[in-house]
Amino acid sequence: MEDVATPEAFERDPALVQRFYDMRRAAIQTKAPNAAHHALARLEREWDRGTVTLVTQNVDDLHDRAGSKNLIHMHGEHLSAWCTACDTRMGWTATLIEGPPCSSCGAAALRPDIVWFGEMPYRMEEIHDALRDCDIFVSIGTSGAVYPAAGFVRLAREMGAHCLELNLERSQGSAWFHETRLGPAGDIVPAWVEELVGPD
Repeated sequence: MEDVATPEAFERDPALVQRFYDMRRAAIQTKAPNAAHHALARLEREWDRGTVTLVTQNVDDLHDRAGSKNLIHMHGEHLSAWCTACDTRMGWTATLIEGPPCSSCGAAALRPDIVWFGEMPYRMEEIHDALRDCDIFVSIGTSGAVYPAAGFVRLAREMGAHCLELNLERSQGSAWFHETRLGPAGDIVPAWVEELVGPD
């Protein structure tokens, strides 16, 4: 990943990096949200005891397409481009390899709007506010190995939240959770949402 997921890699070989992300951008547009994505969007719509904030490390748009609104893409989005000349971000579904101009300033300075290794994830203040205020913290489908997200459970637990892990297997931070449920996200996430808001 160091060949395509660092600022240094982009500086060293921008064409390689652009091709890599162009392929992923195209592939994402052929995918569809699964039952877990739809269940989380339903939870946001139907939960009447507070706000549901969804923070995702995924860089696809599947949560968006499933209907989630209160959503933070902390690692950026494949379907977005960032102009490094004028700091504008814009929706982007085409390729970037040709060096297209920015729609705001005209510079050929667009790069994938992805947080690379060594860069600060997006909207961290909002995320920390949500963690400090939450009553329930749920981690879904993660290894628990990538920081700062891997540390979210610890902060939420220290602030008094009930912490639930929904995963295929126990994560590296599993000991911080009050409860762990194992299985495919497409099965266990809808089941958990039904416990909270009733059958669909």
